[in-house]
Amino acid sequence: MNEYERPMQDDYMERGAGEGAGANPAAASAATASAVPAWAAGTTAAGPTTAGMTATRPRDRKRVGPAVFVTCLVAAGLLGGGTAVGTTALLNPPTQGSATAQAQYTPVIVNNTSSVNAVTAAAQKATPSVVTISASSGSSGGTGSGIILDTDGHILTNTHVVTLDGQAANAAIEVRTSDGKVYTAKIVGTDPLSDLAVIQITAQGLVPATLGDSGAVKVGDAAIAIGAPLGLSGTVTDGIVSAVNRTIETDSSATSQTDSSTSGQGSISINVIQTDAAINPGNSGGALTNTQGEIIGVNVAIASAGSSSSSSQSGNIGVGFSIPINTAKRVAQEIIASGAATHGQLGLSVQDKASGTSSDFTTGAEVASVTAGSAADKAGLKAGDVITELAGRTVTDASELTAAAREQAAGTTVKITFLRGGQTQAADVTLGAATAG
Repeated sequence: MNEYERPMQDDYMERGAGEGAGANPAAASAATASAVPAWAAGTTAAGPTTAGMTATRPRDRKRVGPAVFVTCLVAAGLLGGGTAVGTTALLNPPTQGSATAQAQYTPVIVNNTSSVNAVTAAAQKATPSVVTISASSGSSGGTGSGIILDTDGHILTNTHVVTLDGQAANAAIEVRTSDGKVYTAKIVGTDPLSDLAVIQITAQGLVPATLGDSGAVKVGDAAIAIGAPLGLSGTVTDGIVSAVNRTIETDSSATSQTDSSTSGQGSISINVIQTDAAINPGNSGGALTNTQGEIIGVNVAIASAGSSSSSSQSGNIGVGFSIPINTAKRVAQEIIASGAATHGQLGLSVQDKASGTSSDFTTGAEVASVTAGSAADKAGLKAGDVITELAGRTVTDASELTAAAREQAAGTTVKITFLRGGQTQAADVTLGAATAG
């Protein structure tokens, strides 16, 4: 295996953690059949149709292609030395003696109301719906951000925020709302496969966020990030949507108690929106909005470059990633309904298909083996097939296939396109349920 090749990837053994989480098609049906809250209107079991980049653990290798490997920092800063190009999870671990060790509250202030631009207007609309989250367990702790979904107090954030990057299954959670009030929160459910979680507080006067349509986002659109980088609540930065349909690979945040079989293992593949709006550690779980103040994504990671160390986290370099809100809506709705979210699986093992014998580019996910009786088997896929599209997403490598399958709910029927003997073929496949291996 040369430095550009990637190990064979089992679709049914997602390279991240937590794909089980009790997922099954029946649960998906139950979640869909339950009453749909206003913020989830328009959400379907199939989820959104955005694809993306990839984030993984530190690697000494680099590769050319659509998947960008990113490095995920845990709360304790568990990174070895070396040079990496990757993503950093945006949990902000407190630093003793630091001026930003304690979350700071600052309301949105408009000094000149006669001269308000689009960013100011969006910030005024969305900021009351963005909270700062503090998680602690023993001597460990960190801050992140979250998005208020409804007046019942449900708040959307990242799994790595509430589990301290997978180090704590039962962290104590507190929430500071935009008016400066602090509430104790409970964890409704986590979903390590998507790095999304829902927590809940009991409070009056909550302002639910207005959720947009991430499927309508295009490159060049204005993007506004709101959250608590370095514990600085209510921070607003802006930029543009740099890319859509990225796949990133990032460290799993499953804990031993939520998923003992995959805790601390490997990484997960998720589809994201890329933005150059400045986001930093502490922005995790916060909002990415459009100029109408509608949430289009949940900030999750940033790319980093240069030497990593065990004592510090990287900051913004203009390459940030946000989970599309259409994906997040489906996951949140299922978590609220049943405590867990479901994810699709094909039931096969795949590897990257190189475009040539010595090429650094990949052109699909080549099937190495198919599990008997699996969704892929029932759809007629065979070893040697090269999958190039799933559910409307272009697939150029194994990670993109995994991400495309996982963002769908279990039991969803989607179209799969593949090459067999140089000929393009297509079939409908009803996805199975991802389970812990």
